Amino acid sequence: MRPAHTLLAVLATLMLSLPTWAQPAQRPQRSTRPEATSRPRAEARPRGQALADVIRRQMEQRKAEHARLMAELEEIRNLARQEKAEKAAQRTQQLMDRLAARLQEQLAAMEQRLAQAEPAEQGKPAPPFTLSSFDGKTVDLAELRGKIVVLEWFNFECPFSKYHYATKPTMVELAKKYQDKGVVWLAINSTSHTQPAPNIAFAKEYKLPYPILDDRDGKVGRAYGAQTTPHMIVITPRGNIVYDGAIDNAPLGSVAGGGEPVNYVDRVLSRLTAGESVTPETTKPYGCTVKYAD
Repeated sequence: MRPAHTLLAVLATLMLSLPTWAQPAQRPQRSTRPEATSRPRAEARPRGQALADVIRRQMEQRKAEHARLMAELEEIRNLARQEKAEKAAQRTQQLMDRLAARLQEQLAAMEQRLAQAEPAEQGKPAPPFTLSSFDGKTVDLAELRGKIVVLEWFNFECPFSKYHYATKPTMVELAKKYQDKGVVWLAINSTSHTQPAPNIAFAKEYKLPYPILDDRDGKVGRAYGAQTTPHMIVITPRGNIVYDGAIDNAPLGSVAGGGEPVNYVDRVLSRLTAGESVTPETTKPYGCTVKYAD
């Protein structure tokens, strides 16, 4: 077993290797090379957005470094306790507490720089909510900040809603397409008379990779102005509504006038996940009216 002075030596060595977290986010370096004239100007990202991307990456790096360091310190602390080296264990815990506090201070400062760097975003703020799924899991919209969130008003009794599962797996395929690109999909059932069991059974039958949230009192549906099932809302990582309306232009697979089908939500998500700025868009939702409680 290692004596206490050995643990302190290990701790001192670890302290010398701590990452330098106090460095501010650096602005992207301008290239001194002339830009190729053949490159379309539309591909260039705004300078503010480029800096915001750098800050986001640095924030993730800080968190990862912190997690690795805390794991090592926790191992040393536990070893010290096993060897009854209480002073070493206490000093390790104090160091862990200081590092955790410093990380929070630095992340708060980086959040401020991020807010200053990001270009102004259009769209009204998404109303906050906390709902439970029919299988007992809690979802808080505030905890999803930093991700793109899709809200789908859902009712398995509605043929327009069920079409996108039983006839064509629109919702499931779209959710899977973007699940590795920072997109969270949430189905919400605001039908006042619905019950947990059939919602759970539906999710199992159609292998939903996302929860169905219980909004039987209709508070969230009314806050968002959900009119039909399906009714789609897309929320940006900064918490603003950038799309409000129908899933597509083809109710039950039929496009009025025989035109081409367009999936509005897919179009918005493809732009958002590519880092493009998106102007808020509204379309008229179709389907069954939401059966709100009186």
